[in-house]
Order: sequence, then structure tokens, then C-alpha cells
Amino acid sequence: MYKKLYLDVCTLCRPFDDQNILRVRLETDALYLILNGAHKKKYQIMASPVHYLEIDSIPEMSERIEVLSILRQYAVKLTNYEPASIKARSEYFYTKKIGVADAVHVAFAEKSSEVFITCDDRLLKQCGKLKLKLKTMNPVEFTILENLQ
Repeated sequence: MYKKLYLDVCTLCRPFDDQNILRVRLETDALYLILNGAHKKKYQIMASPVHYLEIDSIPEMSERIEVLSILRQYAVKLTNYEPASIKARSEYFYTKKIGVADAVHVAFAEKSSEVFITCDDRLLKQCGKLKLKLKTMNPVEFTILENLQ
């Protein structure tokens, strides 16, 4: 059996950030370990419609193509969900000072996954204050917890 993971777009885009920064490099390596686990069927990556909307807005075409390629290769597209419940939960998260896109990501993650993974410290802190129906963590933290090598 596999764990269902929801990776925030900032995590999927980590390989395109400045790899000279140690934290960025560690998070990038963690992403690749997670994707390797998905390739080995240990994890299932979930992708929501908001992933595709956010990725479509990436200005750099090569980055946009690479991130979409990751989703095509590793992710399962969420199609069976109730828009009204996602909207209501997103609106609730928005009232808790989570940005619009992040609120929708968290709502989809909660409905589809066991773990929400993001590189966004502020979002992790905000999620930590809420009683979510899933774990939230940084990709490095996840790889340590899962003992990925």
C-alpha cells in the first residue's frame, strides 16, 4: 500500500531555484527522493486542478514544461471531488489568513492525501495552527521521517 502525498507547487518548482543555497539544495534532493518513492509505488502523488492553474502561470516556459512533466509522470489527477466542499473548506482556510491559492491547495490535500508537503515556512506554520485531517511538513522533514535515501 502507498501513502498519498500532495506536493505544493513551490516544492515541485524547487529544482529551478538557486541550488547554491543549502536549504534549496536539500529540499530539491528531498523532492527527488520523494519522486523516486512514487516511481517505486511507495507513494502516490495527488494533483488538483489548482496545480495546473498555478503551473500555467509560471513565466519560464522550460520550468512550466518540466513541472507539468513531473505531474504527468508521477501524479494522479483529482477528478472525483465535490467542488462545494472544496470551496467551503478553502474559504475557511482563507479566513485563517492563508492565501487564496494555498487555501485551495490545503483543501484539496485534506480531501485526497495523508501528507501535505510544502517548502513554504509561513504556510507550514499556519497549517500547524489548524486542526487539519492530514500531516503537513517540509520535504526534508518528510524524507527523514520516511528514512528515504
